[in-house]
Amino acid sequence: MAEYVFKRSQEIARPRDEVFDFFSKAENLQRITPPELDFHIVTPMPITIAQGTLIDYQLKLYGFPIRWRSEITVWDPPNEFADTQLTGPYKQWIHTHRFSDLGSGRTSMEDEVCYRLPFEPLADIGQFMVERQLNYIFGHRRMSVEKLLGK
Repeated sequence: MAEYVFKRSQEIARPRDEVFDFFSKAENLQRITPPELDFHIVTPMPITIAQGTLIDYQLKLYGFPIRWRSEITVWDPPNEFADTQLTGPYKQWIHTHRFSDLGSGRTSMEDEVCYRLPFEPLADIGQFMVERQLNYIFGHRRMSVEKLLGK
């Protein structure tokens, strides 16, 4: 029964307020997610993000359709926010986004995902597949953000 922690960081050549604003708009998640995940936001737009906001998504994992509901559980603009899966494929999924001002109009953005797999401890043997997929998804996201906001 393990909790896994996945971390990635990225430096972006934009001011922190602007980077926070981009990541806090739900519709941008659709723009930076790999297309083969067939990710769609179900919650009607526009979505006003604040602590307690609920967002429903649909996507495909390994070809299987998944419904996912997240709640914004931390909201501290422009420093951080976190979304917590309420329903979805994981036993636990807490994704924290942190933003640090590096000066000269540059921002460091850090993603930290704390997750647990369903059907513990049996599913833990598949952890390597989950980590491989997270590396792919966040790698795609990194490249998309570089195209949209700059390195």
